[in-house]
Amino acid sequence: MEIFRSFCMFFWGALLIIDSVLAADPFSDALLSLKSELVDESNSLADWFVPPGMEGYENVYACSWSGITCDKNSSMIIGLDLSGKNLAGVISTSGKQFSVFTELVDLNLSYNSFSEQLPVEIFNLTNLLEHIFVLDAFSNSFSGPLPTEVSRLEYLKVLNLAGSYFNGPIPSEYGSFKNLEFIHLAGNLLSGSIPPELGNLKTVTHMEIGYNSYQGGIPWQLGNMSDIQYLDIAGANISGSIPKQLSNLTKLQSLFLFRNQFTGLIPWEFGRMVTLTDLDLSDNQLSGPIPQSFSELKNLRLLSLMYNDMNGTVPESIAELPLLDSLFHMEQFLHWITPTEPGQEFEAQVGGCFYKQFQWSHSSTDLCRGSAFQVDSVFEQIFGQSFSISLQLLLSCSNLPEITYIDLSRNGFTGGIPSDISQASNLQYFNISKNSELGGILPEEIRSLPLLQNFSASSCKISGNIPDFQVCKSITVIEVSMNNLSGIVPESISNCQALEMVNLANNNLTGHITEQLASLHELAVVDLSHNHLTGSIPEKLGNLSSLLLMNVSFNDISGSIPSEYIFRVMGSSAFVGNSKLCGEPLKPCADSEEIQHGFKLGSKSKDKVKWVLLLCAGVVLLFVLVSGLGIFYLRRGSKEHWKMVSFSGLPRFTANDVLRSLSSTESMETTPPLSSSVCKAVLPTGITVSVKKIEWETKRMKVMSEFVKAQESD
Repeated sequence: MEIFRSFCMFFWGALLIIDSVLAADPFSDALLSLKSELVDESNSLADWFVPPGMEGYENVYACSWSGITCDKNSSMIIGLDLSGKNLAGVISTSGKQFSVFTELVDLNLSYNSFSEQLPVEIFNLTNLLEHIFVLDAFSNSFSGPLPTEVSRLEYLKVLNLAGSYFNGPIPSEYGSFKNLEFIHLAGNLLSGSIPPELGNLKTVTHMEIGYNSYQGGIPWQLGNMSDIQYLDIAGANISGSIPKQLSNLTKLQSLFLFRNQFTGLIPWEFGRMVTLTDLDLSDNQLSGPIPQSFSELKNLRLLSLMYNDMNGTVPESIAELPLLDSLFHMEQFLHWITPTEPGQEFEAQVGGCFYKQFQWSHSSTDLCRGSAFQVDSVFEQIFGQSFSISLQLLLSCSNLPEITYIDLSRNGFTGGIPSDISQASNLQYFNISKNSELGGILPEEIRSLPLLQNFSASSCKISGNIPDFQVCKSITVIEVSMNNLSGIVPESISNCQALEMVNLANNNLTGHITEQLASLHELAVVDLSHNHLTGSIPEKLGNLSSLLLMNVSFNDISGSIPSEYIFRVMGSSAFVGNSKLCGEPLKPCADSEEIQHGFKLGSKSKDKVKWVLLLCAGVVLLFVLVSGLGIFYLRRGSKEHWKMVSFSGLPRFTANDVLRSLSSTESMETTPPLSSSVCKAVLPTGITVSVKKIEWETKRMKVMSEFVKAQESD
């Protein structure tokens, strides 16, 4: 009977709770049903519940839940945003939970892990067909074909099904939207051909359908999307030529067709798209020159033509584009043809990336006469490859005080480093390495660049001495290897306190290794190999904890390698080629001279030391044996001996007094033993005492003393 009563109470309680939940309102009921189907490991929907007693609640209780948007009166749900809640599972294919949302205008399921197919039944609900404006399911794990039923949402403005595993072709029905403004289907597993019906999307301003694997080319009908401003079909396996009809997109601002298999010429009609700001056609198989019509693209900021098969001449008008920030055309067979003086031309093969703005001027006051180019004052970086002109000419045409970064390595520059480099007061990075015909000297003006951090000029046939280091507090890297530098390494290098690497290898340097290197506490790599340096390695360098490598191979260094560990781990390759150098990791030093790192013994002295060491070892061994025997006999002798301790308050007595008391028959009879190790005894003075027999060892003296003290306290 008691069990039945408990069951009834549980049953009615459960009904009460369920009734309170379900009776709140149909919207909250539908959302709780949806919640029960989902996996919510992050407990993102923790606030989705209706407490008991809310059955009479007039408004929609769910209006207070996360992700729910209601109308002003809190009587209708108009938005359901589950984005970024780390939800998973399968949304019911029946779509029954959505049937009550008759005014829903925004459904956002993005950034979750919903799987299987997007339930098409949702799009058969009459209320959704008439009201929903936004459908966002970006970045999930939906699979299967794209639902054609989505096209029934006649008022839809945003469709985002990107970043899942949808497969198959884009439904041709997707070209029937009348109000769509944004469509994003990129990053799926879509295949087939791009439907030409997409060209009917007259209201779309933003389309991304790239990063799939289509077949065929771009349908020319896409040129009919009269309102399109952003078109991205990159990385989509598209082949064929670029349709010239795309030039009809007169509102287009960004066009990204890179990483495809386009062939043929760039349509000259592209010059009509005067609103273009970004054009990226890189990583294709395009051929031919840059169209002259590109000079009409006055709003162009980025032009990328890298990794194609283009050739011809770069139009001078490209440099006149007022807003061009970035021009990329690496590894091309393109040429600048520009006169430096009336009647004279120079040809510079161009490849690489040019950041910021080119301007062509008609100045007659500098080296950039005629129609040679002048870098605008906003020019901040130069990066180029395959130049074959005077470096002084290039730099003299630029506004040097604004430049922060110059990388002109691996070119054919001539004429040396111009002294005008001192005007580049904001220069931080300068690399002209591997310009084998550059020549000239290291200008002293370099030392006046206060912000310079990296200076690289290796393999440039530079000669002369290394200038003194004065203002070099910012420099971290100096590379001038494989040149014809001579003279000594200036001691003023100690002013470069931020220096981490210095590479002066393969030059004609002479003199000693300066000790001032030891004052550079950030120094990690020093390469002085293949020079004509003499003297020894300064011992102070052994105290440089930051040092990882010091290569002095193939010089005329003598003496002993410092004995510090950092030198031993560098390996012999850092020291070979110096016949007068010895010590680990090279061959040991054989003579008995006093050399830099300490005192060395000859062979006779070494024999004497051996005998002294053997004698000392014998004495120590003998001492240990004698000590061991002494301890052994002491311990053996102490066995069976008594330790007599007189407690405080008792008259002094001796061991003999106790022994006589124990041997007395009368005493033992009148005072029976307390235990096997404790007994009573009557001393000759007539006092009765307890006596405990202790077999005492020397090493346990402390323990025994504590025991005796304890007995005394009792």
